[in-house]
Amino acid sequence: MGWGVPVGRPVPPPAAYYRHGLRVAVEPGTRFGYSNHGFTALGQVVEDVTGVPLATYLRAHVFAPLGMDATGLARPASGRATGYRLRAHGPAAVRDLEVVTAAGGGAWSTARDLARFAEALLGGGTNEHGSVLRPATLATMFAPQYQPDPRVPGIGLAFLRGEVGGHRTVGHDGIWLGFLADLRIAPDDGVGVLALASTGNFEPRGAPASAVEALLRLLLDAPEQDDDAVPERPWTWPELCGRYGFGPGVLVDPQPRLLLGAGLEVAVRHGHLVLRGQMPVPAVRRGLRLHPDREDPDVFRVDLSSLGLGPTRVVFGRDPGGAVAALHLTPLPMSFVRRPDRHQRARAAGQPPAAARPAPVASLPWPTQSGT
Repeated sequence: MGWGVPVGRPVPPPAAYYRHGLRVAVEPGTRFGYSNHGFTALGQVVEDVTGVPLATYLRAHVFAPLGMDATGLARPASGRATGYRLRAHGPAAVRDLEVVTAAGGGAWSTARDLARFAEALLGGGTNEHGSVLRPATLATMFAPQYQPDPRVPGIGLAFLRGEVGGHRTVGHDGIWLGFLADLRIAPDDGVGVLALASTGNFEPRGAPASAVEALLRLLLDAPEQDDDAVPERPWTWPELCGRYGFGPGVLVDPQPRLLLGAGLEVAVRHGHLVLRGQMPVPAVRRGLRLHPDREDPDVFRVDLSSLGLGPTRVVFGRDPGGAVAALHLTPLPMSFVRRPDRHQRARAAGQPPAAARPAPVASLPWPTQSGT
């Protein structure tokens, strides 16, 4: 996606990388868009305001105070892990790339240093080595800054919000060709877990997310949810079924399309409500079962273990008139707009659905313009 250059080639600074200017994809305040390029531009702002390179600023104000001696934006001279992709005949080493959009997630680090970072997140911005944030500032970063529905945890200032067994969690994953990472903390419980992997594709699927989810459940004594704890409500399914798309406007984050394809479909298969995507993964195309998650009939849970992810909440949103209008996913807030089916289009045009329309008086022996 143009975010990396082969090792040995000069890494262009943001001014050169964005030499044609930054095009406004979404007007500020009108739509949520997860954007690595936004943080890359923010890194350039830090350099412009402070007058020092971003790597130097982060070293002085974040990494060094927290004792993260092996962390930085500069490529380590030695001790680097090798990234792999899984192939049909086993793992294959990936091409080594330098991250161009480094401010959007290009730091090199170790498990020890990331544990110190997690300790600071649990300590209100302070660990045993030093302090980088006030507790009130960190609380603001953890709080929802975008929340499409109150039943969806939403996202803070770069922190993905979630829950495990009713325990609040915040954290973030890391994705690069051949490498995956996940760091999550339960701030109210003083518990944090991180996992690193040197095998993976450029997509948010793999061992770290599942490992972190399982370890958090173990540490928080949060048992796996019973899929049949809440009975299904088939009488509500007809108004939930249909197709859901990304809505109007440009899609600034490629991850939803990597995971789900062009959109989603809610349907009934084998007596259960399922969520189907259009990506070439059999389990997703067949349909992932939607389990009722609570007494709210519009809240469900889907098991994404077949994708290397944990349980995900699915929330159906309604318009002021009570009609289902959207579908929201977690932990990265993804919202999909309900696409009107032919019955809905007919009602919008003032016509009854096809099944309710009177039958023609006589059938014609040749096709008409409408094909009947």
